[in-house]
Amino acid sequence: MTDANERPTGEAVRNGLRCRCPACGEGKLFSSYLKVAQDCPACGEPLHHHRADDGPAYVTLLVVCHIAGFSLLPLLGSGLAPWAVALVLCGLAVPLCLAMLPPIKGFFVAVQWSKRMHGFGAVARA
Repeated sequence: MTDANERPTGEAVRNGLRCRCPACGEGKLFSSYLKVAQDCPACGEPLHHHRADDGPAYVTLLVVCHIAGFSLLPLLGSGLAPWAVALVLCGLAVPLCLAMLPPIKGFFVAVQWSKRMHGFGAVARA
């Protein structure tokens, strides 16, 4: 665990990509598939203030659609029927999206935690 004032982004991101608590790297970041845990089970760090919103889905689709797009030309040139190409691309895209979403959301939450964004830092009072 780090000092209360210091939150190294690199270490937090590595932990987030492993779907672990950005603070300690031990506890699970998610209580279910994409639901961020209320608190870290290992260190007690509050995690419920995440604001990942649509960012992880956007980045996931950006990467997966590029992979599918670059796979499209060789598949079309292979002589497969169009329905078979669509089936192969769907068979590639769906598992990739499902596998990439949690680590990418962990990345977003970890960056927000390390930068004290969206409720991760001390509450400012007027």
